[in-house]
Amino acid sequence: MTRLLDGLANAEQLQRMTGSELAQLALEIRETLCGLLSIRTAHFASNLGVVELCLALHSVFDFRSDRLIWDTGHQIYPHKLITGRYADFASIRTRGGLMGYPNPNESEYDLFMTGHAGCSVSTALGLKSGDDLLSQSNRKSVAVIGDGAFPSGIVFEALNNAGELGCNLLIVLNDNRMSICPRVGSVARYLDRLRTNPFYTGLKNEVVRILNHVPVLGDPTERLLAQVKEGVKAGLHGGMLFEDLGIRYVGPIDGHNIPLMRKYLKMVKDQKGPVLLHVVTEKGHGYQPAAQDPVFFHTPPAFQDDGGKAKVLGGSGAPAYTNYARDAIVAAMRSDPRVTVMTAAMCQGNKLEPVREEFPERFFDVGICESHAVAFAAGHAKVGLRPIVSIYSTFMQRSYDQIFQEVALQDLPVTLMMDRGGLAGPDGPTHHGVFDIGYLRVLPNILLLAPGDGPELAAMLDFALQHDGAVGIRYPKASAPDLNLHQQPIELGRGQIVRWGSPSNLDDEHHPQVEGAIIGLGPMLELAIRAAEKLSKEGIEVAVINPRFIKPLDVELMRRVFQDCRFIITAEEAALMGGFGSAVLELACDQGWETRGLRRLGIPDYFVEHGERDELLADFGLSVEGLVKACREMAGQCHAVEA
Repeated sequence: MTRLLDGLANAEQLQRMTGSELAQLALEIRETLCGLLSIRTAHFASNLGVVELCLALHSVFDFRSDRLIWDTGHQIYPHKLITGRYADFASIRTRGGLMGYPNPNESEYDLFMTGHAGCSVSTALGLKSGDDLLSQSNRKSVAVIGDGAFPSGIVFEALNNAGELGCNLLIVLNDNRMSICPRVGSVARYLDRLRTNPFYTGLKNEVVRILNHVPVLGDPTERLLAQVKEGVKAGLHGGMLFEDLGIRYVGPIDGHNIPLMRKYLKMVKDQKGPVLLHVVTEKGHGYQPAAQDPVFFHTPPAFQDDGGKAKVLGGSGAPAYTNYARDAIVAAMRSDPRVTVMTAAMCQGNKLEPVREEFPERFFDVGICESHAVAFAAGHAKVGLRPIVSIYSTFMQRSYDQIFQEVALQDLPVTLMMDRGGLAGPDGPTHHGVFDIGYLRVLPNILLLAPGDGPELAAMLDFALQHDGAVGIRYPKASAPDLNLHQQPIELGRGQIVRWGSPSNLDDEHHPQVEGAIIGLGPMLELAIRAAEKLSKEGIEVAVINPRFIKPLDVELMRRVFQDCRFIITAEEAALMGGFGSAVLELACDQGWETRGLRRLGIPDYFVEHGERDELLADFGLSVEGLVKACREMAGQCHAVEA
């Protein structure tokens, strides 16, 4: 049989396909997705769940002129496969290849580069409003949003505005009872009632038909009967929350039945005003292991299909920083009943399942609502608890106003655990957590730390929970070494000399001569140590500094480095602008130290593409070879000046 995907130039061809051809195309898409996961890790279960929905949408609308926004965007793979990118699909999530999220640079079918949840309704409404203002009202606007993202605050801001504007907007609610983990909250329970109430789904039409025959006359008895009639109709009418906001509710319907979805999409396509179409899907649909365990198969490691069973490829390496963070949180909660934990639908991503299981009364998954998580934590801190907010760095940005207003301004002891502080690898620019230093260090009443190894992360959390103020701890998506840094305890604003030329010089109070110093922040410390060892063999002795604190800096340690070293390299897995190196430079300028020998290495002022973390870091000199090269160049410049 000829594969339909092979001959699919663009999605317009779907409008001429038969139901059987669309069903065949769905099978081919799922086979392609399984083939990809035999090569590399990628988002999987979410993409399996939207195959039929994607095909139905593209067979009814022409999204070269109509507007389509996929909320969050990690379920974009079927969309990419049918919009002219099948030939390049094997390159997805590799450097120079297709992005794992929507990307306008790839296709006219992608309007926004998205990767954060909850913004689709706002942007789709903006697109429709703009088209109407430009006399292009024939363009349809569709937002596809999952039930996990739906409780986000910005969604309800958009619904509020949509009901007021009355634009012809279609919101497709993809309800699979999941975000990454099973979704939580009262909105989830409301959707459950809409989806599962047999009285609503089986009897609504018939009862409403009978009630419509009840006459409405003028005497008090008849007016009472009319009120009863309207009350019963309201009780039977699913989606009253949306109806009361001025948004017509339709559904729920089977999200894996392509003919049924096409029928409903055609029906609502030209409806006046905003419409919410409630579509029920199964995350992982079509591949039994993923359907049975959608949490694991959200972004599983590479695997091979073995007769319907997933055989994971490769072994496990050293523990990740995330593991150290989780274990430190568990230990803290065991030792101190005041410690509480908040996360924003990232229980699985931050590996917090043991915390949730052992301390359910002190663990709070608030859903994809980062702003609420931080403000909620501020309330805990105000009454004397010691809250930990565990969220990816890239998502912590969404709570910036609450960090400022409810935490820093109030000088409250909230600990921010920022996972993925640095480059997130194949997830790309929407997920790289490189801005947290710049946006946090400008706020008063907050300390910022970065551990150089796994055990130091645990020590930093212990320090943070004893500190009477806000603390942010950033750590990367990477394996964590054990560099034996714990011999010197964590003290407020104190860094650590890890190496001063030869390791034997560490305790020499006479400050043996060194050429320069590498100040390696967080995961850059291990690279700095290895670079120093290599340089030593070349006759270039450098000091290696573990700053520990981004804010406040260790002034006395920095003074020694600037006085005794002819060149200084700062290395950080973060944006250079406003970052750690900038903080060092600011300190040096304020103190009147010579700064011509200072070179800052970090992430430059542009959004970094997706790719493997190590290869992206190497582009910016953040590798052993890059540090060695920078030190050689700086040493050569110093010698040239002396000559």
